[in-house]
Amino acid sequence: MEPALDGGSTSSSRHSKRFSQSLTPTGSGSLRVRKPSNASGGIHSGSMHKVIPDSMHTYGEGIKAVKEKDSERTSLSNVDWDLLVVGTVIKLLLFPAYRSTDFEVHRNWMAITNSLPLSQWYYEATSEWTLDYPPFFAYFEYLLSIPASFIDSQMLRVQNLGYDAWTVVAYQRTTVIVTELVMALALRSFIPKSIHPNIQRIISASLFFHPGFLIVDHIHFQYNGFMFGILLWSILMARNDHKLLSGILFAVLLNFKHIYMYIAPAYFVYLLRSYCMTPNGTISIPSFLRLAQSVLAVFAVSFGPFIWLRQVPQVLSRLFPFTRGLNHAYWAPNVWALVTALDRVLLKIIKMRKIDFEVDTSAVDSTSRGLVGDTSFAVIPKVKPIHTFAITIALQTVFLVKLWRNPTYKSFVAAITLCGYVSFLFGWHVHEKAILLVLVPLSLLAGERHSYFRTFTIASVAGIFSLFPLLFTPAETIIKVVYSILWCILVLSPLSKQLYEFPSGVIAVATDILERAYLYGFILLQVFVSLYPVLTKTRAQAGDTAAESLSKLEFLPLMVTSIYCAIGVIWAFLRFSWLYLTEKY
Repeated sequence: MEPALDGGSTSSSRHSKRFSQSLTPTGSGSLRVRKPSNASGGIHSGSMHKVIPDSMHTYGEGIKAVKEKDSERTSLSNVDWDLLVVGTVIKLLLFPAYRSTDFEVHRNWMAITNSLPLSQWYYEATSEWTLDYPPFFAYFEYLLSIPASFIDSQMLRVQNLGYDAWTVVAYQRTTVIVTELVMALALRSFIPKSIHPNIQRIISASLFFHPGFLIVDHIHFQYNGFMFGILLWSILMARNDHKLLSGILFAVLLNFKHIYMYIAPAYFVYLLRSYCMTPNGTISIPSFLRLAQSVLAVFAVSFGPFIWLRQVPQVLSRLFPFTRGLNHAYWAPNVWALVTALDRVLLKIIKMRKIDFEVDTSAVDSTSRGLVGDTSFAVIPKVKPIHTFAITIALQTVFLVKLWRNPTYKSFVAAITLCGYVSFLFGWHVHEKAILLVLVPLSLLAGERHSYFRTFTIASVAGIFSLFPLLFTPAETIIKVVYSILWCILVLSPLSKQLYEFPSGVIAVATDILERAYLYGFILLQVFVSLYPVLTKTRAQAGDTAAESLSKLEFLPLMVTSIYCAIGVIWAFLRFSWLYLTEKY
């Protein structure tokens, strides 16, 4: 940052003194002040020919050092290239792996945006997988469709439902890898200027190789790495004090995927408090107008064509389908998973003990069939969207008050994490994949100290395991388990060595033991999930009536997984909330 200019006049002797105090590079590449050759700071005429060349030489060396340091910040080291190559090779090997219906979703969206006029994009319904992302993602799909037309034009026919030729698979898998470079470059850029570069390098690598992205993007198939890359660039701009650019990037992100609205309150409070207000608490009108105009310009570019076509209501109806139920088919590991399980237990007790209690008969099987329809409780009062919205806003407000009072970068990242966390735990129809909205920003704080690292560990293990049901075929089961174990060893072990603190006090020791027991419990959970279908089916075929009745509970492993993961996710939330609210940021 350049120093402010002096308002008054200065004498020639002061200029001479400043000139002779030339900047010279130190061994670390930083700059130090070079003292003058004599005590008074003057320059003798006999040494003028020596001082000026020396000063110019050291000035040139200083500029060279700065350029070299800037080059280090932007260029990739050999280690970076090695990690990039290894990560790319792993993802290339997954091309033949299982693909979910999301693969067909994105092929269909490419076909819609390429073969139909823009006015029909959000009306087209030949496939059940209609376009339901914001306009920037639709434009993104259109850009992807341009090279696709030269590779295999058949993939761009709307009527060609389920088309999955090898050319389509290779092309779409490749687009995920290439667009994920946005995240890779953002993660690399976090390392310079970080307080602990070695720890930050581990954290950056952990996100690039995160099992969540491998499972959700490179096997199941989505573009989360690309969009989280935009989020990370936005957070990085906030760290580097480019707050206007941070806000613009987040506005762009919202127009790619509206799930990031979960963390929008944290951005609103942070930018309003730290960018639009002066240190004495008054609004800076120029800053506020710059931010407002920039954000509105982004939304105008995104929604402008649909405003012109008067199709905004249709677009919004696709983005916010509240006809879906409270829970997804597989319960996300949140509060509602525990509430739904409790409702099932209470219903069983009422039936077994023949308690005279009026239950909702239509809800008896609604939460156990794996359907996406509306969720109803048999015993517990019905939860509506307005209830989840009110709870989410109320809890987010608690953390936003802290952010308003302490609008620092660390507080901002913590508030982003907690806003995403609250939305995941209490939101309406939350997908299990939304746990990434918690794990990614939480990773940026994992290196602060041991308490943050321990919270990160519990949330990561529970969150990653909660994604396992997305992959259910035998080959992918081996991949997800082995890869996740390797990730835990290569990431959690070195971080633990650098951040570990022995628990002090009886309560801390007891908590540490219970947390370790919980983490090791995932081994038993994986054994149960893997063996349950096999054992129950085998014993049922042998005539075991108890096993036969258990085999009918095909969703029991999913329910147990959801409940067990929810315990860890919620406990990590409570830990992190306590840290944020009690510590000085």
